[in-house]
Amino acid sequence: MTSVIERMRGERPVFSIEFFPPRDETDEAVMWRAIRDLEQLDPAYVSITYGAGGTSRDGTIRSIARVATETTLVPMAHLTAVDHSVAELRNVIGWYAAVGVRNILALRGDPPGDPYGEWARHPEGLGYAEELVALIRSLGDFCVGVSAFPYGHPRSPDLATDTKHLVRKFNAGADFGIAQLFFEADDFLRLRDRVAATGCDALVLPGIMPLTTPRTLAKTIELSGAKAPSALLDRLEPLKDDPKAFRAEGLDVVTELGQRLLDEGVPSLHFYTFNRSKATRDLVGRLGLVPARA
Repeated sequence: MTSVIERMRGERPVFSIEFFPPRDETDEAVMWRAIRDLEQLDPAYVSITYGAGGTSRDGTIRSIARVATETTLVPMAHLTAVDHSVAELRNVIGWYAAVGVRNILALRGDPPGDPYGEWARHPEGLGYAEELVALIRSLGDFCVGVSAFPYGHPRSPDLATDTKHLVRKFNAGADFGIAQLFFEADDFLRLRDRVAATGCDALVLPGIMPLTTPRTLAKTIELSGAKAPSALLDRLEPLKDDPKAFRAEGLDVVTELGQRLLDEGVPSLHFYTFNRSKATRDLVGRLGLVPARA
């Protein structure tokens, strides 16, 4: 099974895609249409989220197993420490290995019900993502990713402290990081520079969401944990009642963002797809990321 890091070693920039577990059969059909459509473009890897508070664990396991066994794609499974004992985590990791998944994104995860609520460690579980990284690496030959926060984790007092926590995850054995959503290329590039300034050479990749609707703009603002720049809002908010115009302008915004990142030497863009394929297909075509594998 190819690792995420191996897929980044080519001469050309690549892209990856992220899905969330479907809630029902209709959602599952939609997601699989998107997976099959994007499979033709050979993304570097495909990830499937674990859901808020680990609530969609079974759906993640089932979906990532299908990706591993029924497609040509390189799968990356998410795993969170939320409400899991170490024994349960070991079981999930073993199950991933059994179906051929060797890439895992290790997350502490958010408290169930309230992402900003008080964190409580499972009495027999783990309290930090770096502990989960170490556990995964102790159980086999896995390629491990972690999350990174361009504006700092909501619970970090400042960016310097947040950077130290990120580097500790790399020192625990993580191979790469994926940045949460951000608005401007410099927001990500400053994160990359902060990591490099510590002497850590781990790969950090930018996470990007296609801005196709007012909903995706709102979701980007929510997940970034930061205020949207007035220049971005000035471009998009006047178009909120014109779906076609909003989509066109939103994709222009993301194309400009992606191109700046590629110009700065970023080797891969990670797209949050909302379980759809068209916008991501449009963007990777505009940015010259097709095909990912030469």
